Amino acid sequence: MNITIIGTGYVGLASGVCFAEVGHRVVCVDIDREKVAKMQQGQTNLYEPQLDSYFTRNIQANRLRFTTSLEEGIQHAEVIFLALPTPEDADGSADMSYVMSVAGEIGKQLTRYTVIVNKSTVPVGTAEKVRALIAQHTSAAFDVVSNPEFLREGFAIHDFMHPERVVIGTSSEQAAGIMKKLYEPFVNTEEAILLMDEKSSELTKYAANAFLATKITFMNEIANFCEVVGANVDKVRIGIGADSRIGKRFLFPGIGYGGSCFPKDVQALAKSGADHHYDFKILKAVMAVNEDQKTVLFPRIQNFFRGDLKGKKIAVWGLAFKPDTDDIREAPALYMIRALLAAGASITAYDPEAMENVKGIFGEQISYAPDEYTALAAADALLICTEWSAFRNPNFIAMKDLMADSVIFDGRNLFDIEEMSEKGFYYSSIGRKNILRNA
Repeated sequence: MNITIIGTGYVGLASGVCFAEVGHRVVCVDIDREKVAKMQQGQTNLYEPQLDSYFTRNIQANRLRFTTSLEEGIQHAEVIFLALPTPEDADGSADMSYVMSVAGEIGKQLTRYTVIVNKSTVPVGTAEKVRALIAQHTSAAFDVVSNPEFLREGFAIHDFMHPERVVIGTSSEQAAGIMKKLYEPFVNTEEAILLMDEKSSELTKYAANAFLATKITFMNEIANFCEVVGANVDKVRIGIGADSRIGKRFLFPGIGYGGSCFPKDVQALAKSGADHHYDFKILKAVMAVNEDQKTVLFPRIQNFFRGDLKGKKIAVWGLAFKPDTDDIREAPALYMIRALLAAGASITAYDPEAMENVKGIFGEQISYAPDEYTALAAADALLICTEWSAFRNPNFIAMKDLMADSVIFDGRNLFDIEEMSEKGFYYSSIGRKNILRNA
């Protein structure tokens, strides 16, 4: 089948290479000429495991190509996927300008039956608006489908190739048949394809992300309360996670969630509720708690240094909002770094993938180390913000030798508190007792 993907961010590019991988002929369209030129030369600007191999293989097989020409993409396509950004607008709503602008252009150039698929995360009712806008400009037959993505950054290729479910929102039997055929190579059973109306499909994506953000935030609140009453959040997490109604995932406490989806989508759903005169009280609380959680370790660091951070060197491990990605959007590390810099501390940071992106924000305000151990040289304390696997089993002896003081503030609970006590570190984490040096 001939497929066009409009937009080559994480979602668009992952979708394009995966559709090509199962034999479809894919054209990816983007307005960024420099980005397209690089992709035409076989280069991607995204870090995503497995992406490069899929990307290269399908270009070489002539199943995947790139262009800045929307006209070329429309003429090629039987199915057009809109994988366009819907960033947070000034009032918290989803900015739909990219989606609607492209929809209008599609309408002007559409000459034959085509399925238009909203892959972007969009407010309820978007399919209707896209359908109406396209219809203003064409007499050609078409259908508009809602097909939200559920890809995790760091696992985008795996998630696309092995989806837990595929949500398809359409009132058209013809479009439903085409979409089911598209996804047949990726699902083990037809039951994994969930057909519903467009509005329900659109809301499903927002509801899923909001629920997961709420689950994370609830666990962070429990962790904070554990510290007040002397409980251990590790034990509580295991205890409630053993309940099949709750499950074990998204129960790990830390310094809040970030990324391109959860912050934006929770805000957008709350704003959509307000637009329809519905007050999402839970979502408001989630946003407020998460905002505070991002810097929950800062007062502890201040207190440890008796309120004076001027001249203190803080090593930071992890800058991305989560491991296995270079995405720093709303990353808690950025909030912590800003607070530390404002207090007069100096920062030396290391992240396996995200440092170039952080340089675009902080420039020379902070230093960047070639590896995690170099970052520790003469450091007064280590702050851990991202749970990269390489950080989980460090050489603690080497760490103590490199650091000016054996002090760790762990925003992701990477280490066992008893082990840290035995090794003589001052260790402060989330929802667990502080370990005093040589205690």
